[in-house]
Amino acid sequence: MLLSELGGKEIVNLNNGERLGIIADTDIVVDEQTGHIISLLIPDRKIQFKLFGNNNELEIPWESIRKIGQDMIIIEL
Repeated sequence: MLLSELGGKEIVNLNNGERLGIIADTDIVVDEQTGHIISLLIPDRKIQFKLFGNNNELEIPWESIRKIGQDMIIIEL
């Protein structure tokens, strides 16, 4: 799968069905040495504005991803 194919997919938690965000809003952490994806950083949508230096993100390890479907990514947290 290409990185561009992940764009627009919704991220959903398998345990409680919570919608966590969309890949377009998400940063991807990549190991510079190997090129492997380490984790996804999802901004906290509950906060309407960001203060300087305030980093409110949920980090999802790549190992927590259970399924990548046509429209969504299922994770288990």
